[in-house]
Amino acid sequence: MTSIAALSKDLKSYLEPHQVNQVVKAYHFASEAHEGQKRKSGEPYITHPLAVAKILAEMHMDHQCLMAALLHDVIEDTSIPKHTLGQEFDDEVAELVDGVSKLKIVFQSRAEAEAENFQKMTLAMAKDIRVILVKLADRLHNMRTLGYLNPEKRRRIAKETLEIYAPIALRLGMNNLRVEFEELGFKAMYPLRSSMIEKAVKKARGNRTEIVDQIKESIENCLSRLNISGEVFGRQKHLFSIYEKMRNKRKSFSEIMDVYAFRIVVTEVDDCYRSLGAVHNLYKPVSARFKDYIAIPKANGYQSLHTTLFGMHGIPIEIQIRTHDMETFANNGLAGHYLYKTTDESPNKSGGRAIEWMKGLLEIQKNAGDSLEFIESVKVDLFPDDVYVFSPTGQIFDLPQGATPIDFAYAVHTDIGNACIACRIDRRLAPLSATLESGQTVEIIRAPGARPNPTWLNFIVTGKARAGIRNTLKQQQEVEATDLGKRLLEQTLRQCGLTLDTLDNDSLQTILSERDMSNFNDLLREIGLGNQMASLIASRLKGQSGESPQFSETGGPLAIKGTEGMVVSYGKCCWPIPGDPIIGHLSAGKGIVIHIDACKNMADFLEKPQEIMEVRWAPGVDQEFSVELRLELEHDRSMIAILASAVTNANANIERINFLEKDAHLSIVNLVISIKDRIHLASVIKKIRTIKGVNRILRARN
Repeated sequence: MTSIAALSKDLKSYLEPHQVNQVVKAYHFASEAHEGQKRKSGEPYITHPLAVAKILAEMHMDHQCLMAALLHDVIEDTSIPKHTLGQEFDDEVAELVDGVSKLKIVFQSRAEAEAENFQKMTLAMAKDIRVILVKLADRLHNMRTLGYLNPEKRRRIAKETLEIYAPIALRLGMNNLRVEFEELGFKAMYPLRSSMIEKAVKKARGNRTEIVDQIKESIENCLSRLNISGEVFGRQKHLFSIYEKMRNKRKSFSEIMDVYAFRIVVTEVDDCYRSLGAVHNLYKPVSARFKDYIAIPKANGYQSLHTTLFGMHGIPIEIQIRTHDMETFANNGLAGHYLYKTTDESPNKSGGRAIEWMKGLLEIQKNAGDSLEFIESVKVDLFPDDVYVFSPTGQIFDLPQGATPIDFAYAVHTDIGNACIACRIDRRLAPLSATLESGQTVEIIRAPGARPNPTWLNFIVTGKARAGIRNTLKQQQEVEATDLGKRLLEQTLRQCGLTLDTLDNDSLQTILSERDMSNFNDLLREIGLGNQMASLIASRLKGQSGESPQFSETGGPLAIKGTEGMVVSYGKCCWPIPGDPIIGHLSAGKGIVIHIDACKNMADFLEKPQEIMEVRWAPGVDQEFSVELRLELEHDRSMIAILASAVTNANANIERINFLEKDAHLSIVNLVISIKDRIHLASVIKKIRTIKGVNRILRARN
């Protein structure tokens, strides 16, 4: 068990005497504050904050961070307020303690609590890295003492550690912390699997010792001949990483253990590349298995050369080559480089990428609708990045596997993503849904007034892109809903003999207060979204307290222009197009859904006349609408190509095509095409009828 005397002795190796005295003072303050409190193990509570401080001292954290570690539970678990800590120590320590304390809150549901905690943690991390370092050290000590909790709580904490804390440690480049999180979490989550793999590893290592020593000696001799000063270490595979590879890559235990892993640590960067040449001369390298993370560091700042070789007797050998500084950073990450000091110091190349990621958290939080949406966006970005692409100016961007040009556009800037209409990959036009590969150069083509497409959400992978698109679509929907709500209310008021200009302000304020709304635009937006009924609002404004107003015949049906955006949608059951007699259904949260007036699904809404509204097509609608055709065709290999050509020649586009065999001679094809109106549809059908082998054409409705 760590004592304050032992901790002080360790701190004297890198802190000033007055700083060590401040840490000791914080210990005695915390000890007195937690007097009488016990942990589940029965130990005095002060042993926990002391252990957390010990973990941070091993990372050589500054004295304020260590003081915050010792005091991190004082505000939450005792009656001592934040301002007292500010007076007793300093405001910065008080802020750090407060930041850690605010990560613990109570909510109605576990999902909401975990999401909100995660949001607060990541935002605190973006403002001062030391808050999350204290939190990580706090979690590490709790994981080390997990055995005193009941099995259900152990599994819940272990799951949270594996899903959230270990990936954050990885994102910050803190490999030592990440490995211990994974090993402890794996043992608590799957005790039987962990013990079985541990026994198998011990057995396998006994047979490997001689081969490991031979390979290590040959590498050392090779470096020595070239006068390269370096150390060679045999890397041991961790239990959780073995389990993950067995599960995800469908590999057997023997396949994973057959690969021998080594690390070469040298003094200078130049020695890294010389060592690479040396081992490539010693053993034959495996093509396409070399990665240079020194020239292009990973997103968490990690730097190293990775190569795979065929050793003696064809044994696969994985080698990592790095400098001592890179080794230190790989193990301790940002904690080892004091990058929380955001004064005039600019972070080094390896740490700057992780700092940029943390700053990006603030932008994602700003655009996210709630904490659950925020955690969904950020969890995607917590895992290792593998794709590195270039902007036309040569700037490097790291993106997750499966990223698309849309993800790249939002990584550059949210405004570029919002205005994106097309892209070029390596100077050639490419689809926006294309999967990017490392080394490609991506150019985004923009247009003024362009807006994100909701279908982008189906193929993007980064949290920043998802949050940016959702936020813009939400703002777009609010504007469109407000505009539609105004049209609906104006139309209903005209039927009552009123106009918006002649409304009584007192009556309007009464309606807003009844519905807990702050302004008139909120009311219009709710009407447009179908959450408030225009007829009821008109009745109240007429002063009839909910009675039906005396409608005149001057209002007429609402004109549908096709440009209303997301607040007017068209039923996929009947596919209405201009020229069809139509009717509107007010759907809460969606606005107006347009159906053909004879649509069978509208029968369900006839019992709620307040949700039905008269609509008509506006004159000169110049938009494209989807419609579905059902065709009966004779079997012919070239029929689909002929059909596609006929639709294109009729100036229509195919959106979707489904092919189903009816019998040995006939097939049924469901074809969704985009057309302008009924006249355009008739010309498309006429073209299709001329194709030999088309027996029947029906317009699909319900």
